[in-house]
Amino acid sequence: MDVALVQFKEAGKKYFFSYHNLEINQDDLVVVETSRGIEIGRVYLLKEIEESELTSELKPIIRLAQDEDMKEEEYNQTLEKGVVETAKKLSIKNELEMKILGAEYTLDRKRLLIYFEADSRVDFRGLVRDLSEIYHTRIELRQIGPRDAAKMIGGIGPCGLILCCTMFIGEFDTVSIKMAKNQNLALNPQKISGVCGKLLCCIKYEDEAYTELKKNLPDFHEIVEIEGEQVLVIDVNILGQKVKVKHQQEDFSEWVTLDMIKRIKA
Repeated sequence: MDVALVQFKEAGKKYFFSYHNLEINQDDLVVVETSRGIEIGRVYLLKEIEESELTSELKPIIRLAQDEDMKEEEYNQTLEKGVVETAKKLSIKNELEMKILGAEYTLDRKRLLIYFEADSRVDFRGLVRDLSEIYHTRIELRQIGPRDAAKMIGGIGPCGLILCCTMFIGEFDTVSIKMAKNQNLALNPQKISGVCGKLLCCIKYEDEAYTELKKNLPDFHEIVEIEGEQVLVIDVNILGQKVKVKHQQEDFSEWVTLDMIKRIKA
């Protein structure tokens, strides 16, 4: 069956929609009904899939976005900054330990979503009542984690570049300390953590390359041969495909390339 992958933010998650009897193309702006309400998204890709790949019933694309839809979307965006400021003031009034991060209206303004970050669960029922009295629409407060918060706010990573999550990462993968060890990274939280306080996302998508490059490298403290002499591996340069070996007889160490060493079979 033919489906369209629709993306609602530049680096957001992509969702499947059906488009029967609609002439649409990649990069078209379309109006769709989501679990949140009526929204505008961009067609990221048109593809054919098996029905077994679907995890839920497909919702249809309603129509191509018209000029009126785009004007409504732009108008909604002008309102959202004021919503954030109001929500911040009301959260202080209600003595809530939370950080208001952003707000989004659905296209028809029948629902207003407000995103916040907090260290623990927050009883925000009083805040919802106060907001409802002002905006007269359905209010939904959604608590998000530090990674999603960093993605929403944006910033500069330790590499000096714009955060990957705001540029191209649609969904966050699990990043583990094991992956950091695989790359011989110093396990210093300040050096391997992003601005969100979690492990750097780049550790995940570089892990496969490091795993492949390590296949030909000897392990730390492995005994190898150089011109018939047995030497001890005391360090490895994964990207450079070199190893540092210690000569026991002369008591000195040096970096050598892989073609200079011979692995000793166990």
